[in-house]
Amino acid sequence: MTTAQPMQSQLIIDNEKRPASNGATFDRLHAQDGHVVTTGAAASVEDAIAAVESCAKAFPGWAQTGPTERRRILLKAADLLEQRAEEFIATMTAEVSAAPDWSGFNVFLTTQVLREAASMASQLIGETMPNDRGVLSMTVRQPAGVVLSMAPWNAAGVLGMRSIAYPLVCGNPVVFRASEGSPRTHEMLVEVLIDAGLPAGVVNFITNRPEDSDQVVEAMIEHPAVRRVNFTGSTKVGRIIAEKAARNLTPVLLELGGKAPLVVLDDANVDGAVNAAVFGAFMYQGQICMSTERIILDEKIADEFVEKFTARVAELKTGDPIKDPSVQIGYVYHSGNGERINAMIDDAVAKGGTIAVGGHADGAAHRPTVIDHVTPDMQIYSEETFAPITAIIRVNGYDEAIEKANDTEYGLAAAVHGTDSFRTFQAAMSIDAGHVHINGATVQNDANAPYGGMKSSGYGRFDGRTVYREFTEEKWITIEDPKQQYVL
Repeated sequence: MTTAQPMQSQLIIDNEKRPASNGATFDRLHAQDGHVVTTGAAASVEDAIAAVESCAKAFPGWAQTGPTERRRILLKAADLLEQRAEEFIATMTAEVSAAPDWSGFNVFLTTQVLREAASMASQLIGETMPNDRGVLSMTVRQPAGVVLSMAPWNAAGVLGMRSIAYPLVCGNPVVFRASEGSPRTHEMLVEVLIDAGLPAGVVNFITNRPEDSDQVVEAMIEHPAVRRVNFTGSTKVGRIIAEKAARNLTPVLLELGGKAPLVVLDDANVDGAVNAAVFGAFMYQGQICMSTERIILDEKIADEFVEKFTARVAELKTGDPIKDPSVQIGYVYHSGNGERINAMIDDAVAKGGTIAVGGHADGAAHRPTVIDHVTPDMQIYSEETFAPITAIIRVNGYDEAIEKANDTEYGLAAAVHGTDSFRTFQAAMSIDAGHVHINGATVQNDANAPYGGMKSSGYGRFDGRTVYREFTEEKWITIEDPKQQYVL
């Protein structure tokens, strides 16, 4: 695939591709040089409503579809995506300036989600409960209804598919509102599901212009057929979606921003911690919600860690991953992000921070950067960077390390390094985060493990058995003797 001609994406409703009803389009531009990467159909409110109503029409049939057929479709979709892996990698790399390794890893993670979801098809089980009346008392789980799913561009494959596959396996049709940053990549996810045999209307695909997002999304949330919403993205937008859904008492699953700490205690294996920090801080330019944004170092090992860490960071290769597939640090999502990060660097330096390696951004091009001696009065201490930059925070002892780890509004991911197994486990239990990894990286994902955050990082969980609670209704049923006597 070349980028000489822009890629095209369309809406998909009732398994048919179509332009927006008013013919409107939008362009996804290259972050650094501004050329058009993809031209997508820009849905109107009327298109969005049509997608919801198509799903509502498909709901009864899909809800009654047996587990074997749901499983077959999801497994087939995984096979089809693997067959199109080269195309998917090229598409995602072009749209979001990802290194091919990150795009390829998304293929693996996306097929993992599909196969894990397929394995759950026959696990939507209830239970029987004892009671004093001698009646049959039981619970059943039933599909909730139409699910509105919204996923971001940064891990377009896995985050997009998890927002679709888990509602599907629970018997719900899905309106997938894709990111304007990765419209063609997201469209491919729906294509493999349809090619695998998904009935018309069970998944509908919507994209829109950024300036139309508020009215398009609100129209879908307010539609009475939409009974669940899931959103992965920024905390700012997540709050808006939660407020809109609350007006309709529609349950929402939110996976939002993060400011993940990697805590390195005084007895840690420093080399192992450095390995985890390089991966966690700079995988995909630090544009992952669980990227290592704060490295909290005990003073006893801080100098050794910083020396080894900065030496490794200085070796990371930067550039355009489309022109050079060996590039490890590509462009950030938007050139305006460079200005924001530069302001954070200037603020930190003015307040006593030091640039240990790296430096200022040039538009969307940003060398991997480490700021040492970060303190709470600096912007970079508390604000999510979402860029290839991380902060070093030095502490004295275990208690201060845990205090600093929790000194944030976010609570998505964390890691702690040390050789005392009891103390590291104690630290993992004490850190406010949805997942904590002992002697590992903050960037982790397994399709069979519950994934989500605390505090301003959202609520609810993707992946694992917890999705049953998110995308089904639990109903209590009793079977009783019609001749039983009632006492008033």
